[in-house]
Amino acid sequence: MKTDIEIAQEAKIQKIGEIAKKAGLSEDDFEYCGKTKAKVSLDVMKRPGKEGKLILVTAITPTPAGEGKTTTTIGLADGLSRIGKKAAVALREPSLGPVFGMKGGAAGGGYAQVVPMEDINLHFTGDFHAIGAANNLLCAMLDNHIYQGNELQIDPEKIVIKRCVDMNDRQLRYLEDGLGGGKNGVPRKDGFEITVASEVMAVLCLSTSIFDLKERLSRIIVGYTKDDHPVTAGDLKAAGAMCALLKDALKPNLVQTLEGTPAFVHGGPFANIAHGCNSVAATKTALKLFDYVVTEAGFGADLGAEKFLDIKCRMAGLKPSAAVVVATVRALKMHGGLDKSELGREDLSALERGLPNLLRHVSNLQNVFRLPAIVAINRFPADTDAEISLVMDRCRELGVDVKLSTVWAEGGKGGTALAEEVVRLTEEPNDFRFCYDLDGSIKEKIAAVVTKVYGGRGVVYTPEAEEGIARLNALGFTKTPVCMAKTQYSFSDDAAKLGAPRGFTVTVRSVKMSAGAGFLVVFLGSILTMPGLPKVPAAEKIDVDENGVISGLF
Repeated sequence: MKTDIEIAQEAKIQKIGEIAKKAGLSEDDFEYCGKTKAKVSLDVMKRPGKEGKLILVTAITPTPAGEGKTTTTIGLADGLSRIGKKAAVALREPSLGPVFGMKGGAAGGGYAQVVPMEDINLHFTGDFHAIGAANNLLCAMLDNHIYQGNELQIDPEKIVIKRCVDMNDRQLRYLEDGLGGGKNGVPRKDGFEITVASEVMAVLCLSTSIFDLKERLSRIIVGYTKDDHPVTAGDLKAAGAMCALLKDALKPNLVQTLEGTPAFVHGGPFANIAHGCNSVAATKTALKLFDYVVTEAGFGADLGAEKFLDIKCRMAGLKPSAAVVVATVRALKMHGGLDKSELGREDLSALERGLPNLLRHVSNLQNVFRLPAIVAINRFPADTDAEISLVMDRCRELGVDVKLSTVWAEGGKGGTALAEEVVRLTEEPNDFRFCYDLDGSIKEKIAAVVTKVYGGRGVVYTPEAEEGIARLNALGFTKTPVCMAKTQYSFSDDAAKLGAPRGFTVTVRSVKMSAGAGFLVVFLGSILTMPGLPKVPAAEKIDVDENGVISGLF
């Protein structure tokens, strides 16, 4: 089997004008970014008329064995196109941190990819660079304000915004800067976040117009005064310049799959830190142009899907028509206790022990959020017929339909059976609802997610978290969604608790109000907003030859 990058480089990519025409766009509706990429006008999402059906692809709790969620999402969109449906896919942009770290790229795999794969995984259209620049401009203006006399009386010990860089760099987590005295700034403790964890990223992904973007940017809280009064980007007069940097980044990016299905790849907040969905602008634009739009949410359904539904859908007024839960036999066996090195052999006992993880995710979608759901088994060559049959039998015992997906090896052809079942599901009535009401208290909303979605018993709060919640209550920041920041490897806040644990408690370490984004970030356990590189980074295998051809990217 060829590598992902070899498959992508050998593909015959259509000119982006042809893809735009397929989407029903005129020359006035988009801007060329080279031959194979385009930016779509924000006016398209405001067109009158009905919208298409939104299909969410999510997954079981991830493991090092991999689930292939993005690959399945792309293959499903291609499968829908193959059965005659007008379909598109809407994805997040990859972050350079994981690309050069352990996870690799995020453009799909095998014969279910979005292309140009190298561009999408690297600089693409420059959106992330613009987001980083806007964030760091705000930080520079904040520190300059303090240096120039601090008219707003900002307490340097209560600054909550950090600079960002789109790279996994643990060395930048905790810093002291402004050193050197004199004209070199005001010394203080500081640190960096990865760009995809910044509030500016979340703001851009939830904004639907320049006006909306500017208003949200102005509400970003950068810190507090000594008497705990919040200071915002608007107070620093930074929102206008930040918006100027982001005006083009706000427009959705249009590319294509290997099979020529239109793909909107835009925005990319991390799902274990931020809300983990592509932009509202891209999703709404796609829904105006297509009858079926397939999108994904990051990591497992307890993280990405919960936030997609409780945050993005709530804020954007979206109602998904169906959900797909991606699972692999390999990952389920890991949840059943097998080591990664043992996954190549059949082990029905381990698979049986791991299945509750899948079944809880499906149950949550059906019973907590009231969405029609189907399981997609992303089949690997080493999976045995007995293992596949066991997964199918256990799902059907609970009334859950399940289909095999072979899109990695076969492209859209391997997703047609799944596509046909998804179309049927979207015709069913659904009583979609949120996990919690906004009128509840901060603690009530946190408890709702922990007990209803995670399967936990309760919540413990550190003194820092209690103090933060008290401050936010006093400031009136109560009627907002909660964005849970926790490990992606478990329903709990302990990465070692695999499968479907119950009866555990989670610890809220701290809380932070993302006033621009419009949600409260709740930090569980030891989640970090700046990842680090592994012992052997993926960057070590990436190279480029004298003709500019990139290798080693996956």
